[in-house]
Amino acid sequence: MHWLWVLIVGAIIGLIAGAITNKGGSMGWIANIVAGLVGSAVGQALLGTWGPQVAGMAIIPSIIGAVIVVAIVAFFLGRSKG
Repeated sequence: MHWLWVLIVGAIIGLIAGAITNKGGSMGWIANIVAGLVGSAVGQALLGTWGPQVAGMAIIPSIIGAVIVVAIVAFFLGRSKG
């Protein structure tokens, strides 16, 4: 059951990151979950696990990491489209 909370929180983090970067409309739910989970790992690796935590994820570093991940992916996808 813990994995369900991890997916939900990952989706919300990815959704917030998409809204911050204005790339949320082009991302689906699976992309939001992946961006949230990968972003959470990146953010916590770079910034630590300070602040409030939900489902084992530090929210503020996770959102910052997800914004970084979404921005990088959007940059490279934008370049490949020409």
